[in-house]
Amino acid sequence: MNPRHLIISFALLFCIGPCFSQTVQPEKQVKSKTNQTKIDSIIDGSIAVKAIEPNADSLSLKKLEDHQVASAYDEKWLEELYSNTLFDTIYESITDIKFEEIDLPELSTDTLKARLHKLSAKTPFNIEYNPGLESVIKSYLKNRKSTLQRLMALSEYYFPLFEKELDNMDVPLEVKYLAIVESALKPRAKSRVGATGLWQFMYPTGKMYGLNVTSYVDERSDPIKSTIAASKYLAKLYEIFGDWDLALAAYNSGPGNVSKAIRRSGGYQNYWNLRPHLPRETAGYLPAFLATMYIFEYAEQHGFKKASSGYRYMETDTIHVKQTISLDQVAELMDLPIEELQFLNPSYKLDIIPFVEGEEHTLRLPRHAIGKFVANENEIYAHVQAELDKREKPMPQLFEEETRTTYKVRSGDYLGKIARKYGVRVSDIKKWNGLRINNLNVGQRLKIYSKSNTSASNSTQKEASSTVPTAVASTNVKTYKVRQGDSLWSISQKFSGVSVDDIKKWNDISGTNLKVGTTLKISK
Repeated sequence: MNPRHLIISFALLFCIGPCFSQTVQPEKQVKSKTNQTKIDSIIDGSIAVKAIEPNADSLSLKKLEDHQVASAYDEKWLEELYSNTLFDTIYESITDIKFEEIDLPELSTDTLKARLHKLSAKTPFNIEYNPGLESVIKSYLKNRKSTLQRLMALSEYYFPLFEKELDNMDVPLEVKYLAIVESALKPRAKSRVGATGLWQFMYPTGKMYGLNVTSYVDERSDPIKSTIAASKYLAKLYEIFGDWDLALAAYNSGPGNVSKAIRRSGGYQNYWNLRPHLPRETAGYLPAFLATMYIFEYAEQHGFKKASSGYRYMETDTIHVKQTISLDQVAELMDLPIEELQFLNPSYKLDIIPFVEGEEHTLRLPRHAIGKFVANENEIYAHVQAELDKREKPMPQLFEEETRTTYKVRSGDYLGKIARKYGVRVSDIKKWNGLRINNLNVGQRLKIYSKSNTSASNSTQKEASSTVPTAVASTNVKTYKVRQGDSLWSISQKFSGVSVDDIKKWNDISGTNLKVGTTLKISK
């Protein structure tokens, strides 16, 4: 399944409402001590008040004194030089959803209570039954089962790497379910306000936790680096609030909003008692997380099938690049689908891995391709450099000899599919059209510069046409019979001055797959 489709389907999954019945008994209220604390400053627009002498000749401000515990939280957070940068999530519309009782015979209330109690015993999160949480769980099971099944398959790849980094920071392993709530496990997910990646980091927060963003690279989309950053951030929030429920609320809406909710509640520090005082989108955040955790933990009991994403994190490995290289060049040379490389390397915004002195950028490949890349590393980089020299210097003349085609994006299209149709590269299409991400909209028009030997026009029929090979003079033609283990790149190396693009053009090949025994035309 193409990961880019997940965000659309899962955005609806977390459209949940803020109105939950509260059954948790209020905790003992923490009282402030009058005139004990001098308040110099406070974040998020709260009133700044200084203690005054009892005989002050003015209106007593004792009643306006700040809450001591909440003020202490703010002081800790100010030390982190971070002030309430909101994390926007994929379910903003939760504020308008109304709840109805869900009829789901397979899950009785008594059974759910028993399972939640058992789940709460093995996690530091406060998982207590309430009718609102029951409604969310039953709604997911009744209406979103196919979406959840696909996410369970995708989690087979992501959860092992999440668990490793969460464990390193002593963060509960169940936090892995938070990435589903935040991004539906889409590493290039981007909210309308710019929160990006599996863990939805805003730009300043990402920079604060070591996630670099450049024209080529967005480390907020790097599964490992962003998980390390999220683990550090959540560990710091827990250090401040001392409660994992409040740490998650602060992760979503910012620590300042949690401090304000404590003040407005009169000092309660239990999430369920603070919910009425939290931003509306945060009021449903923890229930969404707990509902997701429950369904994943009891997937078998609800008839979900164990499935695989087709990728396993432990079956991949990385190579430090020694020269700028594009993912479509790797796809050609290694005979790998471009979509597979994009899935494994989501942090490269233009599908280009830059080489920068003093920085480390890696290419993640399936394990079966690692040895092939390393064994032919020098030849690969030489080919990439030769191709770069050929493409960049004569670019103006190249465009003069090419014909421009306009392609209208259709349902089911994606960049790799269109690139194969016209025999061009994904990076070229992105460059020609100023695209910085891979997402396309149905009806969107793309400029395609196909070679002068390409049959293309603006008509619907010719939009879908493939390249027509230029006739090759018979006196200059050699032939080559494809053997076991051959690839376009390895064949091109057998003939001086012949490139992969040449072979594809002469033989009307749009992809990279070759059949053993096929006879290829090779022109001098």
